[in-house]
Amino acid sequence: MAKLFQEFKLKNLHLKNRIVMAPMCMYSAGADALLTPWHYAHYLARATGGAGAILLEATAVSPEGRITEADLGLYADEQIPRFRKLTAAIREQGAAVGIQLAHAGRKSRTRGKIIAPSPLAFPTLKTPEAMSETEIERIVDAFGEAAKKAHLSGFDFLEIHAAHGYLINQFLSPLTNQRQDEYGKDRTLFLRRILEAVRKNWPEEKALWVRVSAEEFHPEGLRPEALGRILKNLPIDLVDVSSGGVTGERVDAHPGYQIPFSEKIREISGLPTAAGGLITEARQAEAVLEEEKADLIYFGRELLRNPHFPLYAAKELGVEVPWPKQYIRAKI
Repeated sequence: MAKLFQEFKLKNLHLKNRIVMAPMCMYSAGADALLTPWHYAHYLARATGGAGAILLEATAVSPEGRITEADLGLYADEQIPRFRKLTAAIREQGAAVGIQLAHAGRKSRTRGKIIAPSPLAFPTLKTPEAMSETEIERIVDAFGEAAKKAHLSGFDFLEIHAAHGYLINQFLSPLTNQRQDEYGKDRTLFLRRILEAVRKNWPEEKALWVRVSAEEFHPEGLRPEALGRILKNLPIDLVDVSSGGVTGERVDAHPGYQIPFSEKIREISGLPTAAGGLITEARQAEAVLEEEKADLIYFGRELLRNPHFPLYAAKELGVEVPWPKQYIRAKI
């Protein structure tokens, strides 16, 4: 069988195939950062379409941690029931479901003050305030509490967003962290403390992922080799490999451009990886898996264009997969 449609197991996470819906911000939350009917239609369509896992968009652990006022949040008890309804519905369609917990830091466009490790503005955005130790403690605790809420909401796996120039990435990167305290001397400390807080509230048998920007496309930025060594010693189960976002510089994005980063991190850290980056064809994805450059493939734009991409991919690779019974008459 094609590797793209082989099962994948990680702790008690069991995926029917290696296709993951990438976390993509939809900027469609309702009041109080709540899920709306649109989110149910959006995510359930991809679960019905055959993806092995659905990874929800960046979901803020505190109000000011949202990228925009229209982002989802998981910092209040009243948000849990809507997530619980969605996770149950996704599982009914045969897909596993995870959530990406995040804080935007200096890239937040919300009202009020924004915070970051150092008072360095992202291009075109307002200058953030450098975080005090008290604020650092608050955000670390917020990630831990959000992990508890994610478990209560029924998510199968959890991803910590440490990529794309958002808050955790801002602490990790020498381009954005100019602190003189312990969080500057050891730029991994903020992430490590967050993982400790999350592990206290997230069951050990459930998988914990981290998304990283493996390449910052700057001569003084982070590289895959350095991140691979960092990740090797963290209490995580899988690395979701992305790139960029720390600076405002344009990136030469082309099909598969991030796959070498995944290969390097997989090799150095010894951890399984999820990788993507303008992967739009089944045979592209299959080649990455066959060459052992990643263990899972995440699809973004292609799943926006075609919620049933996995069913078409199975046909292209000669794999027989079950279709939703309601759609059998249209099976290709």
